[in-house]
Amino acid sequence: MAEGAVVPLEEAPSAERGGAPRDTPMMRQYLEMKARAPDAFLFFRLGDFYELFFEDAVRAAELLQITLTARSKGPERVPMCGVPFHAARRHVAKLLEAGHKVAICEQVEQPGTTPGLVRRDVVRVVTPGMVLDEDVLEASSPSWLAAVAVDKARWGAALLDASTGAFRAAEGEEKAQLLEWLSVASPRELLLAEGAPAEVLETLGKHLPSVPLSTLAPDGFHLARAAAFLRAHFQVAALDGFGLESAPLATAAAGAALRYLKETQRTDAAHVTALRREALGDTLALDAVTRANLELVRTLRDGGRKGSLLGVLDRTVTPLGARKLSSWLLAPLRSLPDIERRLDAVEELSTRHVWREVWTGLLRQVRDVERLCGRLAVGVGNARDLAALAQSLGVLPDLVRAVAQSKAELLSALAGPLGAHGELQQLLGRAVAEEPPATLDEGGLFRPGYSAELDALVALSTDGKSTLAQLERQERERTGIQSLKVRYNRVFGYFLEVTRANLHLVPESWERRQTMVGAERFVTPELKTWEEQVLTAEERRCALERRLFEELRARVLQDLPALKATAEAIATLDALLSFARVAAEYGYCRPQLDASGALEIVGGRHPVVERLLRAEPFVPNDVRLACDSAQVLILTGPNMAGKSTVMRQVALVTLLAQAGSFVPASRARIGLVDRIFTRVGASDNVAGGQSTFMVEMAETASILHHATADSLVVLDEIGRGTSTYDGLSIAWAVAEHLHDRVGCRTLFATHYHELTDLALEKPRVRNASMGVREAGGRVVFLRTLVEGGSSRSYGIEVARLAGLPAPVVRRAREVLGNLEAGELDSAGHPRAAHRGSAAQEQLPLLLPAPSAAQAAVLDALRGMQLESLTPLQALNLLAELQAKASE
Repeated sequence: MAEGAVVPLEEAPSAERGGAPRDTPMMRQYLEMKARAPDAFLFFRLGDFYELFFEDAVRAAELLQITLTARSKGPERVPMCGVPFHAARRHVAKLLEAGHKVAICEQVEQPGTTPGLVRRDVVRVVTPGMVLDEDVLEASSPSWLAAVAVDKARWGAALLDASTGAFRAAEGEEKAQLLEWLSVASPRELLLAEGAPAEVLETLGKHLPSVPLSTLAPDGFHLARAAAFLRAHFQVAALDGFGLESAPLATAAAGAALRYLKETQRTDAAHVTALRREALGDTLALDAVTRANLELVRTLRDGGRKGSLLGVLDRTVTPLGARKLSSWLLAPLRSLPDIERRLDAVEELSTRHVWREVWTGLLRQVRDVERLCGRLAVGVGNARDLAALAQSLGVLPDLVRAVAQSKAELLSALAGPLGAHGELQQLLGRAVAEEPPATLDEGGLFRPGYSAELDALVALSTDGKSTLAQLERQERERTGIQSLKVRYNRVFGYFLEVTRANLHLVPESWERRQTMVGAERFVTPELKTWEEQVLTAEERRCALERRLFEELRARVLQDLPALKATAEAIATLDALLSFARVAAEYGYCRPQLDASGALEIVGGRHPVVERLLRAEPFVPNDVRLACDSAQVLILTGPNMAGKSTVMRQVALVTLLAQAGSFVPASRARIGLVDRIFTRVGASDNVAGGQSTFMVEMAETASILHHATADSLVVLDEIGRGTSTYDGLSIAWAVAEHLHDRVGCRTLFATHYHELTDLALEKPRVRNASMGVREAGGRVVFLRTLVEGGSSRSYGIEVARLAGLPAPVVRRAREVLGNLEAGELDSAGHPRAAHRGSAAQEQLPLLLPAPSAAQAAVLDALRGMQLESLTPLQALNLLAELQAKASE
């Protein structure tokens, strides 16, 4: 909440807080304010409370778990509840988390300056995507509002972070790419035009589930109006400089998003200084399923950071750096020069331990400059924000000298934006108190010496008693009246009291105010002037401090574009230091990247699993793929042997390399990929009416439709959710399609051992398996990847390790023996429940290819002209075939 923007409060009479009926002046004022934000909870300021009435009170009491009361005057009872002003932030955060909006209604004039009720107004509407309060925002994550414009099959969108002023837009022919772009951003709120088609709502609900939806009048999305609105805000004649000349839907969405910010926050949005159009496809694409399966920023288990890739790599010390690092992991690069520049910087920092420690120590003193400027720009900042900005800017000269030593291009280039604020830093350091109060009306915002006028007012209000004593002493000396006293009462204010015995010494210039039995009271021009100054000093001090604060705020806003560039440089440096620290401490290597289509990882490790293992060391593995040779790797082996870990670590090493990080391996060569796809694990979508197998097939279909020759595909046990024959058939066909038609590098884990036969039929398919050692009736998982397929899955051994009762394990082995022996019933099905064995042999699922001799016999049979053979010729031909068959 923005306490700094609240004027001193009127006293709230108990009758006002008593929930008066709607025909009272206060309640009419409340209803007028509520009409301005009908879709939000209205927090109506009364005294030291925010009050809610009617339906708002009923719903808020339930959501916030606070007491619901009712007051009445006559027959009408008005439900009401309230929260203390100082605790409002916590309650607002709860409502936002539940997807609701909160309208903040403050008093906007000094109490007592006008008759009747103090005037109130809605100063802002806080929504899930329009949050400015640092106590509500998540420091390490952006807070995006996503506006979406749709015209038939074409889509455009804009992302706007109200807390930082970051502003992006995108538009493309492929709706899927745009939806992925939005999904990666993880917006906190969606904005659509009122009356958006149902199919649009359904599509967005599928790709952005649980994101609260808000609407704007269709005029807000009108292209001409949106373009004019953007031109007026950026003060430009055309939007070509932002790349929007051929993006009408992106323009419409951007205009709507900016309008929503200005209308809800009642601000000119001065911190929105630029708009960047992003080209879809410029970064390595990661769909929502892949981001979840690889656990990039949160785990599948509990949604937390611990156990995710970000949890391992995030060694940043600023919120700016944390947000930057997360964005790099979610959108790795595809430009080889850009990747190499990051790697050069990481390499230099990874070898400079002293640099890392010194630079990190400096960055620890830097606050969230981006969001500080955002709060100041929209008018909810306070003097503490200015003090934090001054502290942060004070560190920059040392950072400039540090990065200037670097040979890495990316690091040395940071010196420019980091060193652009010397004059502003000196001004703020000279002006703002080291520890100013949270609100603008408490006093003590500025350092002594910054403003002579302010110093005089402060002295007047704080040193009044000493000044009064000095005035009393001066008048005694001047008049000779030793019993003279300066006194005060509410009627006359300050006055000089003289006993009757000394009245003859009173100067003519004194003005008599009151005659008493034994004394008379006088005032002097000097005392009247001093009294006026003292009694108004506090009010004038508050007004002057607010004016000086606004002057400083305006001065900061003049440097806003440069400050945002500085924030970007700080974020980049912090993220690079994090990459370097992890590389140095965990033994990562610099990957070699090219456009070869190869993927070679020697001694590769899973970056998260190796950090979580305590009982045993992590076993590295080598993996080699190449589009022109070993394109598809069929991976077989037991459960728990490490197949999924190997596949995920290949995907993560590739992702880290293209993010510009060193990788957990002894050596790595990565041919650039355009997308990473994963299909691992089992899940269903009960709400959507989809079974586990249906979800699996839908995800697989998406991969087959969107993968290209430059993609990396990771598939784990495709087809396991249905019958064996169906599952094997689907898995076989999918592997063939990826090999024959797509041509992408693929890791394909399976328990269908028949799939290893693909290596006999397809030139670019290779087999590998996880090493296992059997000893004393027990299985030891070696965790090593070896060439060749595996013929067994050791599922019963895994079941034993999991704690299945011994009788169940014994019976399972017996049933397995029956199945492997091929015992069949009269219908041709295995008698799995029978005890003992059968002599019949079950046919294999896939017949082997015929030998040369068999092929000759088959060719002879196919070539016979049966209708022209005589009985003797037929007998002779049959004898020949029998002889060949015997051979």
